[in-house]
Amino acid sequence: MNKLKNNIIKVLFGILIFTSFSSCDEGGDPNPGGTTTGKFAGDWYISLTDSDGASLVEHALHSTYNTAANDNTMWINDYENGYFLKCKITMDVANGTFTAVSQPNLIDATETTVTITDGKIEKGAGLSQGGHVVDKISFKAHFSYDIDGYDILYVGHKRTGFAEDEY
Repeated sequence: MNKLKNNIIKVLFGILIFTSFSSCDEGGDPNPGGTTTGKFAGDWYISLTDSDGASLVEHALHSTYNTAANDNTMWINDYENGYFLKCKITMDVANGTFTAVSQPNLIDATETTVTITDGKIEKGAGLSQGGHVVDKISFKAHFSYDIDGYDILYVGHKRTGFAEDEY
């Protein structure tokens, strides 16, 4: 009886080992891919000046990230660190330019809109605080509650995550 029991245990153990190794096969294409605008997504340190040249905010942390549609639109969000901006932008992924025409500014409770012009993300055109070559972002924004001709100029660089580059 012990011999039969030992043989059954050995067979079950062998089946367990076999299924453990064969179940690890990922099969198919294990690469999940990316998003359409993924190469433009990230965190940015952006300084804001107004059209009169006055500095408004230095090194405000902003984020750009894809929308659920996974098309050529992205979100830009300053998490209330700058001039209170959260809207969708439309990217031209071929050349890194972007715009937003009278988009709802979702971070503002008074249902205002924002128009973004001259938006550009330039690969390797910026320098971090620690001197690392990073991407540069720049754009001009006009908020519906501001007078005509009064724009906010945004210029900044991509966040690296290195301690020496944090503000």
